[in-house]
Amino acid sequence: QVQVVESGGGLVQPGGSLRLSCAASGTIFSINAMAWYRRAPEKQRELVAAITYGGILQYPASVKGRFTISRDNAKNTVYLQMNNLKPEDTADYYCAADIRASSAPNYVRYWGQGTQVTVSS
Repeated sequence: QVQVVESGGGLVQPGGSLRLSCAASGTIFSINAMAWYRRAPEKQRELVAAITYGGILQYPASVKGRFTISRDNAKNTVYLQMNNLKPEDTADYYCAADIRASSAPNYVRYWGQGTQVTVSS
């Protein structure tokens, strides 16, 4: 069974940094794009960062210059380095990965369970 699991969330003061990790596991044939999303209270889910298999990056204006997404294809892992965190970054952060399981003929979007990031004094 394919699973995607995030880690690294926690409480941090404004201006601080956190590094999130997301590892995909299971019987996997291949992984295409990977991404981070977040959902804050009373807000809809939004894209935080995305990275293609080849390393092409995508960020919204709200995090560009502060967040960096990267991946280690050998480890089926994607990271999100978050610097200069702001209170408005407080949210549940979710990892998404387009994965083709070994037993499947197609790619499917898999989601992690989420990890909470709280930015507060």
